[in-house]
Amino acid sequence: MSDAVGTRPGELIVEADGGSRGNPGPAGYGAVVLDPVSGEALVEAAEYIGVATNNVAEYKGLVAGLRAARELAPDASVHVRMDSKLVVEQMSGRWKIKHPDMKPLAAEAARIYPPGRVTYEWIPREHNKHADRLANEAMDAGRQGKQWQPSMSKAALDAGAARVVGDATAGAAKARAALAHATAPAAPPAPPAPPAPPAQGAPAPVSPAPAAPGTPAQATPPAALAAPTPGAVAPAPAEEVEATPATPPVGWAAAADLGAPATFVLLRHGETALTPEKRFSGSGGSDPELSPAGRRQAEAVAAALAARGTVQDIVASPLLRCRQTAQTVAARLGLDVRIEEGLRETDFGAWEGLTFAEVQARYPDDLDAWLGSAKAAPSGGGESFAAVSRRVAATRDQLTARYAGRTVLLVTHVTPIKTLVRLALGAPPEALFRMELSAASLSAVAYYKDGNASVRLLNDTSHLR
Repeated sequence: MSDAVGTRPGELIVEADGGSRGNPGPAGYGAVVLDPVSGEALVEAAEYIGVATNNVAEYKGLVAGLRAARELAPDASVHVRMDSKLVVEQMSGRWKIKHPDMKPLAAEAARIYPPGRVTYEWIPREHNKHADRLANEAMDAGRQGKQWQPSMSKAALDAGAARVVGDATAGAAKARAALAHATAPAAPPAPPAPPAPPAQGAPAPVSPAPAAPGTPAQATPPAALAAPTPGAVAPAPAEEVEATPATPPVGWAAAADLGAPATFVLLRHGETALTPEKRFSGSGGSDPELSPAGRRQAEAVAAALAARGTVQDIVASPLLRCRQTAQTVAARLGLDVRIEEGLRETDFGAWEGLTFAEVQARYPDDLDAWLGSAKAAPSGGGESFAAVSRRVAATRDQLTARYAGRTVLLVTHVTPIKTLVRLALGAPPEALFRMELSAASLSAVAYYKDGNASVRLLNDTSHLR
């Protein structure tokens, strides 16, 4: 499905994206063709494609975007912008295409324009919101047993577009006519379309946070928080129509524009040999690997997250037990793992590898100080909880900005998870000693634009053994 609103000859920009809620799972793509000078959205395309992987959906978005551009301007040069490093590098010829599902899609994309007429650029995810929103709209429609229609699009409003148009067929015909008209020697320019009011509605919420059996779903903004798009109209048969702005509600009647939250699904790593013995195991110790029980736990939680199909990205602590847990989940979901230093466990100094009783016997004064103040550090140059809190808070801020509107699995440790939960609840530092967090347990925190957060917890992992 596509929706065209006019064009400019010569050069075109295509932005494309795709997503899968499960990887593989229910998938869709979105693409938009942009005027390189004004940034105007010329054509939108989106489609629910059934069960597929992220990469397949991204490639299909690229193909749809290039086809839409070629329909508008077959002689144009095209600059493609995507947040998929894989697709950009493969289509640029710098990476080999090994996956059998990718090869025919890449070949199809390469045939749409002659060689040399298409260039590729990687852009950060936050710069690809228009196509990402279209892909999510397509997946939302598919969940309802429908296909995406131009009337469903809110992505152009998010991108600052200022037009409301009729149906896709009429819009595309007008775009092609405008292109031919603009390239004719004596043709006068077509009059501009009337502007529509700016977007006032909130972006569509992300899908619920993943949960293992018994795991709570992530908190998402109530549907009531998403204000209707002002001036929405039914598709016109052939002519563009001007949107009539509705009188926006004010005061308490106004809807809150919180936007889609950045949702962190917090996964503690699986067991190591030290876990059942309750030994201090932080950043300064032996960096143990997962035990056989820990590997089983990682496999079980990977299966549970795949069944839910809502994790879009994975970020992990650099310590081995977290990397192993994250890679197990990533292999099941078909995602990459990003390593984040700020998610590492506390450095417990001289206490590394010791039990609580052993620390109490060897370092009684230091232990009492540590239990009494978040500013006290473990013996031997360890890291205080106050220092961990500052590190984790800074990491949280970076990740919420990077993954705004997305559901991200953070594979980390006891202290960082407790700290994220404590900060979200506004609880005092001593709350850390009042939480117990089992190996391979899941929690979820959704962060909204107004600074508020919603916390869901799960701590029973007996089903993972």
